[in-house]
Amino acid sequence: MFVGPASTRRPFSGDAAVNATRTGNEVRLRGRLLMNEPMAQHSTWRVGGPADRFYFPADLDDLREFLAQLPPSMPLLWAGLGSNLLVRDGGFRGTVIALAGAIKELRHEPPGAVVADAGVACAKVARFAAAHRLAGVEFLAGIPGTVGGALAMNAGAHGSEIWDWVQTATTLDRAGALRERNRADLAVGYRHVALPDGEWFVRARLQLRPDPEATGDWRIRELLARRSATQPTGEFSCGSVFRNPVGDYAGRLIEKCGLKGMRVGAARVSEKHANFIINEGGATAAHLEQLIGLIRNRVREQCNVDLDPEVRIVGEPAQ
Repeated sequence: MFVGPASTRRPFSGDAAVNATRTGNEVRLRGRLLMNEPMAQHSTWRVGGPADRFYFPADLDDLREFLAQLPPSMPLLWAGLGSNLLVRDGGFRGTVIALAGAIKELRHEPPGAVVADAGVACAKVARFAAAHRLAGVEFLAGIPGTVGGALAMNAGAHGSEIWDWVQTATTLDRAGALRERNRADLAVGYRHVALPDGEWFVRARLQLRPDPEATGDWRIRELLARRSATQPTGEFSCGSVFRNPVGDYAGRLIEKCGLKGMRVGAARVSEKHANFIINEGGATAAHLEQLIGLIRNRVREQCNVDLDPEVRIVGEPAQ
């Protein structure tokens, strides 16, 4: 069982840290547990009600211990940098696992592999690979998330996807067991990876191609400049809201329907790129979710296309 002061729920936001020891069946953890933690502080949209429990693991071993002591019925939400995530205003009744900055090993395995933990920012992986004269994942510099989220949704940009480069991926289940998964073990598709229930990605080994001319830094700068010119990078958004339908682009369809600049409360469809929704300041999760629904309805009515949200919507509405 899990013992220590952090296991007692409090009616206010706070934190507790305990040392990791094991005596018999008792486990003390080294991570940090926050109670009633506002998810707006962990979302690139800057919205979201409180999570009952929010855990920062000290490392992968600590995370394994933490998962093993949780009740099987406890709802879990895995969070990276908070992009592509909308937590409703009533919050999340369960435990959020915070990977960013916690599960963070990043190393080069010569001659051409990079091993990255799930909590490493995608942009850091791109720069790290370029520094070791390895090419292929420069596009990750423009992905506003972590490796774990990128693996789970097969993140991509500019014609490349992360699973084009994954040799093996390590998963973790609720019992704390680790498994090595090859791409052949999984159904990998556009912005989707079918992982067995109760498993989550914690590490990937990327097999890259040599870049003896060290063109990676130049390519990264070029891609970031293109991103800055075409996307609202300086505003509060979640990244792309909708997946691109087959043979088309979600942003083109939204723009065709005249929805650039459309607002619900302080939530607005970006004029720079129609597949981005901006929190102008003061938007609620309900505003954002309502605007997502209005966009889907308008595109369905005018274009006969059902847009599939890329953003994950979780939690409960405000009471």
